[in-house]
Amino acid sequence: MVDYLVAGLGLAGISFCETLEQEGKSFMVVSDQSQKASTVAGGLYNPVSLKRFNLSWKAHEQLALLPQFYAGLEEKLGVQLDYPLSVLRRFTSIKEQNQWFEASDKPGLEPLMSTTLISNINPAIEAKYSYGEVLRTGRVDTKLLQIGYRNYLLDRNLLRNESFDFNSLAFGEDHILYKNIKARYLVFALGYGLKQNPYFNCLPLNGSKGEYLMIKAPDLKETHIIKSSVFLIPQGNHVYRVGATYKREDKTNEPTPEAREELEAKLRSFLKCDYEVVDQLAGIRPTTGDRRPLVGQHPHHPSLYLLNGFGSRGVMIAPYASKALYNYIENQEELPAEMDIKRFRKRFGKF
Repeated sequence: MVDYLVAGLGLAGISFCETLEQEGKSFMVVSDQSQKASTVAGGLYNPVSLKRFNLSWKAHEQLALLPQFYAGLEEKLGVQLDYPLSVLRRFTSIKEQNQWFEASDKPGLEPLMSTTLISNINPAIEAKYSYGEVLRTGRVDTKLLQIGYRNYLLDRNLLRNESFDFNSLAFGEDHILYKNIKARYLVFALGYGLKQNPYFNCLPLNGSKGEYLMIKAPDLKETHIIKSSVFLIPQGNHVYRVGATYKREDKTNEPTPEAREELEAKLRSFLKCDYEVVDQLAGIRPTTGDRRPLVGQHPHHPSLYLLNGFGSRGVMIAPYASKALYNYIENQEELPAEMDIKRFRKRFGKF
């Protein structure tokens, strides 16, 4: 018998597995790579909402864990994953500049928002009102992380590359049995796949489709992450990620011409050099109505747990939520109420 069976290997699943390894717990993983959100994600970690200049939920607690967590993964997998990069918020008016300075005085935001305006020196970008700089930001290569971690588990026979079969799940007095795997606990980290999970699909996971463009622009020569009407994220070798869209109706992982048109129109509003679109990516983010994760224990099956609902901030939230869930299970520490699925307990009914 292993301590844990983990279903799903996106940012949530990887972060929980890594937490288990750090704590010396045994585990197996089942994952079929059907959910694409973590693979195509921009991978940004940014503690400030750049629309209204608000502090993100639990941002300081998440930032406290982030550097060491991803450094440990880099050492384990032998690749670079974390790229610390400044985020420059492009201002479109003096009014936005003033709003930035007002926000920088808010509790918790002072150490994260520079009060020195950054003048634009890049002729390939139009930014006559300068930039505001967000501190302690960067990007994680989530695609490389998934590939590397999947191979790490395969090499150790800890991963079954298959869809989770709910009909093969049985419950014992103090364990679950999945096919021939016996585990004390089962943690579902299936992202938008929650919709097919009969134990947790009563929860309000909405899902929003996000699409990105990958462009090649040799004349751009930008080393910062630029936030305007879209994010412009350097990837190296003159390649930049542009995004993202937010669509609630379309639940497919297929790129669309409409999204490309929308992203290019926003990009051209400030980019003044030639570029070539070299790829287009799409995935369904696991989002919730209250913009808080879905984490906790099933009220009627105490061996079942959920780790989900990270939305577009998975890189920051995943290590924090994984540690919180582990401490909840093993050390009986209460989960932050905002993300505990107990807030939706009535939805489970009698089951």
